[in-house]
Amino acid sequence: MKKLVIILISTLFIFSCASMGQKETTGTGVGALGGAAAGAGIGAATGGSPSRILAGAVIGALAGGVIGNRIGSYMDDQDRALQQAMASSIAQNQAYVTRANEQTVVATFKSDVMFDSGSSIVKAGAYQELDRVANVLNQYPQTTVRIEGHTDDIGSEQMNITLSESRANAVKNILIQKGVNPGRMMSVGMGKCCPISSDKAANRRVNLVIVGNQ
Repeated sequence: MKKLVIILISTLFIFSCASMGQKETTGTGVGALGGAAAGAGIGAATGGSPSRILAGAVIGALAGGVIGNRIGSYMDDQDRALQQAMASSIAQNQAYVTRANEQTVVATFKSDVMFDSGSSIVKAGAYQELDRVANVLNQYPQTTVRIEGHTDDIGSEQMNITLSESRANAVKNILIQKGVNPGRMMSVGMGKCCPISSDKAANRRVNLVIVGNQ
């Protein structure tokens, strides 16, 4: 009986990992499989006799699958909404939306679009874009948002940390003005720590890391 439980958990986990490797797999599908694997593990761990272990694994798999399905579907919808809201900036190569994982969507703006060089004052033209993003965030309140400021590697570490923190805070304050609950947001200055390209301009960016609540 215990071997059957182990096979069940292993199978769910393998299918979950395999699905994550397929780009066309949606968050709904992977969320369900990942939740099922986690639920099965928890159910088995909290069981007693072999029959209770198996029952716990099955119940945990079903519950985990439902939760994973809901989170994945919720983030799928928010991903699409952000893509539509930011369509103009995306078309002009000023911003992009990526899926870090099935629970996380990242909206990225190039810093040059939002700020003048060396400044943390948001440009007038960026307010409308942040307004559209705020509307999406308000439509999907079951998420937390980490606002990251990133710089290039020009200048001292401390200068870049300070500048990136100021920029992240500036974006956060505007989103608060647009009605986004400050309790679900945090801002952080990443400085020059996390380059994504050899192109310095690409490294100067602001990320909105949006994570679905469990």
